[in-house]
Amino acid sequence: MEPSGVSNEKRPTVDLIKDKNGTDQILLQNPKGASVKISLHGGQVISWKTDKGDELLFTSAKANSKPPHPVRGGIPICFPQFGTRGSLEQHGFARNKMWLVEENPPALPSFDSTNKAYIDLVLKPSDEDTTRIWPHCFEFHLRVSLALDGNLTLISRVRNINSKPFSFSIAYHTYFSISDISEVRVEGLETLDYLDNLFEKERFTEQGDTLTFESEIDRVYLNSRDVVAVFDHEKKRTFLIKKEGLPDVVVWNPWDKKAKALTDLGDEEYKHMLCVDGAAIEKPINLKPGEEWTGKLNLSLVLST
Repeated sequence: MEPSGVSNEKRPTVDLIKDKNGTDQILLQNPKGASVKISLHGGQVISWKTDKGDELLFTSAKANSKPPHPVRGGIPICFPQFGTRGSLEQHGFARNKMWLVEENPPALPSFDSTNKAYIDLVLKPSDEDTTRIWPHCFEFHLRVSLALDGNLTLISRVRNINSKPFSFSIAYHTYFSISDISEVRVEGLETLDYLDNLFEKERFTEQGDTLTFESEIDRVYLNSRDVVAVFDHEKKRTFLIKKEGLPDVVVWNPWDKKAKALTDLGDEEYKHMLCVDGAAIEKPINLKPGEEWTGKLNLSLVLST
């Protein structure tokens, strides 16, 4: 029985669960039934579902979810390096480390918690492996939140607690679940310069009005506007990617030949995924001792009739 005067409306919930390998995960649910699942392995969002239970993120059926393997899908965080642009392992170490739930995170005054399910995670250089390959003292605070309207937001704060400056790159390597790669277009990248990783990072300028897909693509679009849209004609839905502090956008699909060479991706699965990342890659972020950087990614879904 609800006490008189107390609303029996559903509230946002945050639950600690485990996957089949025993890895801790966080399940966020909003009052309408939408959900987000985050693995403490990598601080990686691995599921984002609508209130009707539709999965919006792609994860490969062949993905290896057993640590320390990075999971092929969801939203792995590439930090402090993207790709092979540096001396570290591909995409850096953050996606392979165990993150901790942060009980008393630094205040985030601009955050409105009304009707939001959210969790704070933190990554610190806690082992010798990390400090040996990247000898910097840092704190990476990550807040993942699910709003009443189903929007997913990731807020990253990286603080330099070292006595010397350091720089880093970052990308939210978002695998969107799509009907078919031939049915999808991306808007918001028109006339931008991009670095083409299929041509030794050579710089080109985007000529088309919208971006459509007929072959492998691996590009970093530079200094993009703050909103990029992914239209899926067959599913009659649009992903809106809004970002702050993340000037670049990565667009990646391996296509058929590359897909067959990836052991954790099915031969035909490339047709049902597209990576569009909010990122800071071309110009690494420089932090002096005591400085903090904040980046924000907001993902929303718009259904068309």
